[in-house]
Amino acid sequence: MLPILLLLLPVLSPAAAWIPVEDWESGNVTASVGESDQCVCHVYLPDTTFPADRVYHMQQVSKDLILDVDIQMNKLVSYGGKLEIYLKDLQDLTVRVAMLESSPDSYIKLDFELLRIELREFEALVSQLKDSLNSSSPMFDSLYTEIQNMTLIVNQLETYDKSNLEVIRIEFAKLQRKLEECQKDQEFIKPDIGNCNHTGIMSLSKPTVVQLNAHLNSGYEYGGWGKDSKPLRGYESMYFYGAYTNPSVHDFYLYSDYETLILRSAFKHHDIPNGWEGSGNNYIVHGNTIYYQINTPFSMSKLNLTSSKYDYRVIPAASQKFSYSYSDKQNLDFAADENGLWVMYASVESKGKIVLAKIDEKSFGIAKEWKTGVFKQMAGNAFMACGVMYATRSVDLNTEEIYYAFNTKTRTEKHLNIRFQKFQEKYSNLHYNPTDQKLYMYNNGYYVSYNVRFNRE
Repeated sequence: MLPILLLLLPVLSPAAAWIPVEDWESGNVTASVGESDQCVCHVYLPDTTFPADRVYHMQQVSKDLILDVDIQMNKLVSYGGKLEIYLKDLQDLTVRVAMLESSPDSYIKLDFELLRIELREFEALVSQLKDSLNSSSPMFDSLYTEIQNMTLIVNQLETYDKSNLEVIRIEFAKLQRKLEECQKDQEFIKPDIGNCNHTGIMSLSKPTVVQLNAHLNSGYEYGGWGKDSKPLRGYESMYFYGAYTNPSVHDFYLYSDYETLILRSAFKHHDIPNGWEGSGNNYIVHGNTIYYQINTPFSMSKLNLTSSKYDYRVIPAASQKFSYSYSDKQNLDFAADENGLWVMYASVESKGKIVLAKIDEKSFGIAKEWKTGVFKQMAGNAFMACGVMYATRSVDLNTEEIYYAFNTKTRTEKHLNIRFQKFQEKYSNLHYNPTDQKLYMYNNGYYVSYNVRFNRE
């Protein structure tokens, strides 16, 4: 059979397939034989072809319309979310205005002005939403009415605010007196940094309770905070903090200064790796290094805050049987003062009494030891200041007492009765810092500090 070649003249557009064969006129189809004995059919389409170009145009228009609809829908969703936020804030404002209505005399002029500013902002936001949607609705009308009503209430309440001026004067006078007392207290115990020409601690200031720990959780009752007792240049203002729900040590936070500590904005977080976790909470930072206790093996450990290098040293005589009265596992207690770095522990040989040891910072070993007369389990905690070890104990729920001192220079001990206030009954970390002559206490989840006054007679 001869091959058949179908030629469409003119060239058929895709729309030609839509024309039924029975609609073709017989005169529009002719046949002939080509040069290569091929059968060639010629089909001539009528003038009434399908309007494919118009269909294509309609398709493009439809796509553009669909895209516009999607954009408008997204706007509606966005405005809906914003409107929910504005409604919630407006409800909060309604509550605040109701509080003003109930006791207008307890608020000052600034409160009213702030409310008026916020009401004006809400009115502008509602107008913006209304313009964006290019429509009006009962919801917008209701919002406008509520905002206007609250504005009237605030303006009326402010007219009854005359008594606040006298209240403010009284409160300001009270605050001024407190500031003067605080200033006198600070001058009374003005520190003489680095000077140990005294006969020991005379008294402590009232406790300064900074705030709840950086976790904002009172369940973190174990831990410690404070400053580097021998800071590197540029880190004099650095603070450290670590807290846990049990007497363990598994991470530390570092803050560049006091403000970042309060704002809980740490510049570094050390997460202690497996095998180096500690126990007890009597750790300190000294020379850009954190010294703390580990249990496997039971030894003193240190972490360099710059290199993140760990090291440990075993104290053969130290025992895990003796801890302070407020917390378990406080077997090794690290301290620092004007004379260097120290560690305190109890042993079986000392029959549970505290052994004071001077640490050689270079070799990380024990340079010298002194036996004291303090039973560790009877003490709340202990610290060093100018080469003297001081031990504390509880007097009552709100009072602590420095009751014992051991002087390493004279090898003499003394019984004292220096009482100071506690914020809460128990605490897990108490240490002295020679750079500001303050005691830092981690008191049941709170940052607490004391100024130390020495007897310089």
